[in-house]
Amino acid sequence: MDIHRLPLSEVTRHVKSGALTAVGVAEAMLERIARLDPEFGAYVLVLADRALERAHGLDAAMSRGEAPGPLQGAPVALKDLLYTRGVTTTCGTRVLSNWRPDEDGTVVQRLEAAGAVVLGKVKLTEGAFSEHHPTVQPPINPWKSDRWTGVSSSGSGVAVAAGLAHGAIGTDTGGSIRFPCAACGLVGIKPTYGRVSRRGVFPLAESLDHVGPMTRTVEDAARMLGVMAGHDPRDPTSLDAPVPVYAASMGQRLDDVRIGVDWGYVSEDVHGSVVDTVRDALTVLTDLGAEAIEVGMPDYRVLADNWVITCGVDCARAHAATYPVHKDEYGPALAGLIETGLKASPDEYERLERERSRFRTAFDELLGGVDALIAPCLPTPTPGAERSAPSDDRGPRERFIRFTAPFDYSGHPSITLPLDIDADGMPRAFQLIGPHLGEAGLVGIGGAFESAAAFEYPNLD
Repeated sequence: MDIHRLPLSEVTRHVKSGALTAVGVAEAMLERIARLDPEFGAYVLVLADRALERAHGLDAAMSRGEAPGPLQGAPVALKDLLYTRGVTTTCGTRVLSNWRPDEDGTVVQRLEAAGAVVLGKVKLTEGAFSEHHPTVQPPINPWKSDRWTGVSSSGSGVAVAAGLAHGAIGTDTGGSIRFPCAACGLVGIKPTYGRVSRRGVFPLAESLDHVGPMTRTVEDAARMLGVMAGHDPRDPTSLDAPVPVYAASMGQRLDDVRIGVDWGYVSEDVHGSVVDTVRDALTVLTDLGAEAIEVGMPDYRVLADNWVITCGVDCARAHAATYPVHKDEYGPALAGLIETGLKASPDEYERLERERSRFRTAFDELLGGVDALIAPCLPTPTPGAERSAPSDDRGPRERFIRFTAPFDYSGHPSITLPLDIDADGMPRAFQLIGPHLGEAGLVGIGGAFESAAAFEYPNLD
């Protein structure tokens, strides 16, 4: 049995049934990481001893008759900005290279309480912004080594796509779950803002940050989200709302589902192959019974073009203890973002907050007539490995993040789904954006689409 090729949900079912042990799964994955991660470079730190100790404890608990958790034995990786007690949490920076938090973040606590086994911490761009620190070797895309891995959750995307973890945690402030999922052919859920606690997640921009799962299948993402979601009284932005059994939403038909599409939004200044991806995905959805409805996307340009101001102001606050005191330890991209934030006026920030409210209201109105909006994740096919995003030129940046940043402002959930492989051997992907707390509906649509599309991953062995 090739354990690394099994979906996370299958691993969990096999461990619960006794066909696999948590220790056996962890050992197989740690061996694979030792053998292949020198090539892909996804991990900052492999926590082999911690993972094996955790796996032994899970197996012992089951042998005593204790009920297994919903993620029993599932091997996962943590983006290295999630607090892990006593373990270095670098946030992709030099300035925090020796920082060891005193406690685990809420997401880490919930994953482990559900039976997940943390294999290690994976790379991210510096501070979760646009570029890796100059001293960090970026991860390698397992589909093609000369292609971008997406930012900022680059290590999360590579680890899951390369079979070095069955699931990983990403964060999304301007597209950092959706970009790497699109580039690496993964399923990713950017939840509603506040659906997953941010306590114990070092911020890029607190008013924009979302935390979500990155996996190979919709069911895997649904199961991880079900564990991660829920009110956290220690996070003042956490939503106090019931958590559905997301995986129960998955079905085979979409007869009553309405998918909105704005062809102007999808196609204006967008590569033709990306538009074709949306058309082809929509064909699969309508063949499953969904109805395609043309809608008008609310004006998003002010938000996309000025995202760097909101992000910069929030980021400057997050780094106030270390910047500019340790400015020389920062890479140019993150330092530039912080400087932008320090120079921004309160009026600029407040104007964008008003624009955020307008866009959120207008998009809620759009969703009153459809169940989800379909859109690309990127305006181009997966770019070259040297790509950093977003750029500091507002025109290119607005184009690059037009499909992602507006929904970080508005807090609406989205699911990224792979469609197939293009002629160049890279995944084609798209996203669906739904109403606030509408993750269950997105899982239902995504699960039906996944069954019909039958996307397959390469065997890297």
